[in-house]
This record gives sequence, structure tokens and C-alpha cells, in this order.
Amino acid sequence: MPQMSVSEAILEQLRRGGVERIYGVVGDAIFGLMDAIAKQSAIRFISVKHESVAALMASAEAKCTGKLAVCAVQTGPGIANLINGLGDAYLDGYPVLAISGQAPLNRIGTPYKQLVNQQSFVGAVSGYTQLVVHPDSVIVSLASAMHASMAMGTVSHLSIPADLFGMQTQYRPLEPILSFGGLPDSKSLEDAAQIMRSATRPMILAGNKGRLAAAEIERAALAWGSGIANAYGAIGAIADDFTLALGGLGEGGNPYLTDRFREADVVLAIGTSWWPDDCAPIEARVIQIAGRQNELSANMPANCVVVGDIPKIMARLAEGLKGYEPNPVWIQAVRDCKQTWKDRNETEGRDSDFPMHPSCLVRKIENQVSPDAIIALDEGDSTLWFMRNFRARQQRVLVSEQWRTMGFGLPAAMAAKICYPERQVFCLTGDGGLGMVLADLLTASRYGLALVLIVLNNGFLQMERNKMGTRGLAQEGTAIANPDFVKLAEACGWRGCRAQSPDDVDEFLQASLTSPQPVLIEVPTAQAVYPDYPVV
Repeated sequence: MPQMSVSEAILEQLRRGGVERIYGVVGDAIFGLMDAIAKQSAIRFISVKHESVAALMASAEAKCTGKLAVCAVQTGPGIANLINGLGDAYLDGYPVLAISGQAPLNRIGTPYKQLVNQQSFVGAVSGYTQLVVHPDSVIVSLASAMHASMAMGTVSHLSIPADLFGMQTQYRPLEPILSFGGLPDSKSLEDAAQIMRSATRPMILAGNKGRLAAAEIERAALAWGSGIANAYGAIGAIADDFTLALGGLGEGGNPYLTDRFREADVVLAIGTSWWPDDCAPIEARVIQIAGRQNELSANMPANCVVVGDIPKIMARLAEGLKGYEPNPVWIQAVRDCKQTWKDRNETEGRDSDFPMHPSCLVRKIENQVSPDAIIALDEGDSTLWFMRNFRARQQRVLVSEQWRTMGFGLPAAMAAKICYPERQVFCLTGDGGLGMVLADLLTASRYGLALVLIVLNNGFLQMERNKMGTRGLAQEGTAIANPDFVKLAEACGWRGCRAQSPDDVDEFLQASLTSPQPVLIEVPTAQAVYPDYPVV
């Protein structure tokens, strides 16, 4: 049997699994892999400035596509810097594979430079991590890692000694297992349907993992007379204009929804396993719908769980509601909740002062983006205001749901633009979040990623400043030093512009939609206090 190098076998195995690109930073422990990448065209290497950005881009790609995304880095500091992005994919439950170089075989176990036990290092943010020590075990280990990521929706990781990449292996790439999920057992479906039919005050909580079942969820809600709340970060999972859609639950959502949600007697949680403690229903029976067993969580105690293909499950449950008579009093309460928030949201978006109130800026973005746009959010006050005021149609919003790392926005937007070059891609970030990833402005211009980056600049870590203030604490460390973002963007090959009035924002957003280069729009922003911070 003809042999191939370990690096060649790795790339062919990844190609068979649908991988089209690898994000990373080169280092001597992965020279052999880089050489093999350069000699083929099926898989592209996306070179970034910092390893954390590589992993965040991989996490965002997995969130965008549902497919396995890959990053590769050097040993030692390379794998250390990767941890932040892997944590995002791990806690949000998306398939990412990390490949890291390791010390040469004959140096493992010695006091060699950059040598660390990578399995201990990565174990907290991965579902599978393995050190490979023989060329003929690489393919089996890689196939196992890929399968673990896809089957469990998790991070997998391989440590590969530097000299192993160039060795020959007789093991040929394997055909990956690409099909996961399916219909659950009939008993769990029957139990769920029975609980649903007993409801008089039903509520649906829709998460990002239920996004592909939006049509089925809407049909079920109409038949059930149920309000639909979006889980944290699941903006656009259900379009805002759907008659029973109530917006987000909890922080960053509809402030009137919590009371209605707590009154529910049955809650159907779809593609999510978490709600804020202060929003938990008081006496409701809970049904959890998940695509995978490991997506269930004790954070949301359930009376019934149904695991399998979510669109198929929801279609079956909607059918099971035939003959059910929704409660007209509850439906009216849901509609009143929707209308009350709709009126207030409209009012909040009309603020015309300058520096701009975040609500007004969100409304201007809403008016410009196309229905299929992708919007990447950073972590901080900018995210809360967007989730609160943005009235989504079918836009896809990318957010660090559980890890909630600052610096997520720009890497996520770049990954989205690489995956979907024909779609509008926006990033909304604060000055603090952007400050963490400034070097990778160069990555966007290097690869010609014509995205739009909107920076809310008020000179503070506003979320921390506000929360410390509500608790009566000194706001030490919340003031930040910023560069001239416009000049910096221009130096990195972007088009930069700074708003001097609300009208400028409209003009800049409109012009950015046809720009062949990435555009940074800096918006001086009011130091607004978000109204619904929990006081702890």
C-alpha cells in the first residue's frame, strides 16, 4: 500500500469531513503541517495575528455553519492563547477541532522549551483531547476527534509532536460519519405531547440550537396559543414580527416578558438549557428538546426530555396538538405583553441626542441591514442594547452565549464573511472589546473581507462601570485609553469614518454596504445606564 506523510493524511481526512479552512498562527512545532497545506488547494490556511482570534473564528464558523471548524497552533504559548476561543465553542456546544504541535518525540518528558502537558491544559474546555505518538495512530485519533466534535457538539483536540508531521503512515484516511440525530423514541414524544395538551398558560423558550426549526416552532405556537421567548443570544431565532414572538428573556430582552414567563404552567425549551434564575417559572412543568443528549442540563430541571432532530420533533409535537383548544385569555396576555414592549421599544429608538444613545444606534443599524445579514456582537453593554432593541427578521446573530468573552465580535465577523462572502456582515463592538483584538484588523484587510465594524466609543468599560455603580462600588479600572480608531483602521487598510451626528451614521452605514474594503464606523456613544441590571 502506498504511503503518505502524516500531514498529507491529516489534510485528506479533514477534507473528507467537509473542512475547507484552518485558522491559526504558524510556529516551528507545526512546520510540517504548514508545508503540506502549501502544497495542496482543498484546505486554506487563514493566518491571524493572535491564536485566541484563530479559535474564536473557528467557533464562529461552527456557529454559522453547524459544520466542524478547525484551528492549528504552536505548542506552549500557542495552545495557551487558543484556550479563550476554545472555551467559547465548548460552553456553547459547537464542533471545533484544535490541532497543536508538541515537542519532538524524543523530547517529551524532558525539560524541553515550551513543553507542557497539553491534555491537562485543554481538558477543561474540550470533550476529547489526545496526544498522538506514532504515525500509524494519527488517522484513527483524528477520525475519533472529528467524530467526538460532531456527535457531541464539542471541542476536540490533538497534540502532535513536531517530527511526526513529516513521517510516513500506512493508514489511509477514513470516511467520516456525517449523520447525527434522528427521531426520538415514541414514548418521550407521547409524554411531551400529553404535558403540552394539559397546558393553559404555555410558553416556548427558543434557543440558537432550535433556529433551524423556526417554521415548526411557529406552527406549534399558533396551535398551542403559546408565547415564544428567545433565549439569551438567540436573536432572530424567531422573527420579531411573528404574532406570538415576545423577544428575549432576561437581561438584554423584553423587560415585560419575565412576569409572563414566570406565570407559565408548561414551558417547552427548545435548543437551550439555561434561563436566568430570576426568570424561572414558578410552577411550570418543563419539556426540554435537544439535538444531542449532552445538550441537556441540570440548570433547567425538566419533567420530560426529547432528544433528536429538532425540526422533526417539533413537527410531530405540532401534529399532536390537533384538537387542542388554546386559552384565549392567555393568548391575549401574550399579545398585550408584545404590544407593550413594541411601543416602548419604538420610543427608545427615537433618541436623537449626540453622543448617541445605544438604542438609537441599534435602530439605525436595523434600518440598513438586509434580512439575511449576519451580525456579530462583542461582549458588553453594546450587546445588551442590541439584544434589547434590535427587531430581527431572519438575520443571523453571532454571540458568545455562555463564555461571554470580550473580543468575540471582530473574529466572528471575519469568519462569517469568509464563510458567506456574498452576505452583509456587520460587527457591533464596544471600544473595550475591540481593544483586545486590534491587531487583527490587518487580517480582515489581508483577506479582503468587506465587513462593517461599528465601534461604540465612550471611553469606558460601560457594563462594568454601571454594574459597579449600582452596587455602590468605586468604579476603579473602568476608564480605558483608546487610540484614534479611524486612523488606526486606515493604517490597517480599512476605510475609517467617525460620526459627528446621528445623520452621519445613516450616511456611513449606507455607503459601507457597497464598499470593496472593510469599513470601521466609530460612533461617540452616550454613557447610558442599562435599565435592567440585576442588583446583586
